[in-house]
Parts: sequence; structure tokens; C-alpha cells
Amino acid sequence: MNNLGWLYEHGLGGAQDYDKARDWFQKAVDAGSPDAMNNLGLLYEHGKGVAQDYDKAREWYQKAVDAGSPHAMNNLGWLYGHGLGGARDYDKAREWYQKAAEAGNPAGMINLGWLYEYSRGVAQDYDKAREWYQKAADAGNAEAMYYLGGLYEYGKGFAQDYDKAREWYQKAANGGNRDAKKALVRLRQK
Repeated sequence: MNNLGWLYEHGLGGAQDYDKARDWFQKAVDAGSPDAMNNLGLLYEHGKGVAQDYDKAREWYQKAVDAGSPHAMNNLGWLYGHGLGGARDYDKAREWYQKAAEAGNPAGMINLGWLYEYSRGVAQDYDKAREWYQKAADAGNAEAMYYLGGLYEYGKGFAQDYDKAREWYQKAANGGNRDAKKALVRLRQK
């Protein structure tokens, strides 16, 4: 039911239909699906087929977290980290990203790494940023590979190394990351 809702949400195999997506997500929620709870939260966060409502998004994410969803942990962190539906709170964002990362969620790992790289609510720590990006990259996440490339390109936390940067950008590009493709073009000039 959740997967059918996802297909309708993204218009795969037919016309995009947020109403049908929401209906299927609700059926999956009624059957106890944490993923469907998270997906309803996403509909409200982004205003897809419903009025954008960060409070409702937060409610659905919390229900999904209570049911054990690492994706929802990350999404709660995102709301706090970007001040969506309330004041920006990097401490709460870090708390939720940490929980998501420890539960194996690559997006949580990346977001936690980003907080350390850019000193948002924590002391800047390139080693911790690299550690979290590396964990997500080891899970096959192309975005994390791109961020690792950036650490090497700009020498954040260790000596600048264009060869290592190219290596990570290439891995990210092979994984479909568009920003990595642009970075490879930029590095050709260095």
C-alpha cells in the first residue's frame, strides 16, 4: 500500500496523483506502516496535494519515529535544522540526525557530517564530518561521496588533494550526483 502510494506520488507507471498517494499512504498507516507515516509527513512538509503544514509534517514524522522509522528521525532533524514550522534549533537537529545516523540512515549521516563541517550547533570538526560522510559513502550514497570530494578539494581537515577529490567526485558522478559532474569539470582547470 505504501509503495503504491509512492508510485502515485511520483507519477511512476501512470499519472501523478497526490490524492491517490495520500489515500494509499493512509491505508498503509492504518495497517501500521512507519514508512507511510513518514511519507504523509513529506506530503505535508512539501505541500504535495495538501496545504503545506509543518506542524502536521512534524506530527506524522513523530508518529513514524515512535514506530521506529530512521527516515523520519532524519526528517525531524531537517525541520529543526532549517527552522521549518518553528525556530531553527541545531541542537535538536543534531539530536535527530544522530539518532537517524546511528540507526543506519545515510541521509542522517550526511546531515550530521554537514553540521560538523560547517559548525552548525557544534564545534567545527572536519574529522567527524569526514567520518559521517565516509559511513554514508560506504553505504553507497553518492551525495556523501560528493561531500568527501569537497573535503579533499578544499583541504578541509587534511592536505588539499585534487586526485582524491577527483576520485570521490567520479564515484559520486557514477552514482548519479549532478553536482559531482560539475565539480569534475571545475577540477579539470586545476
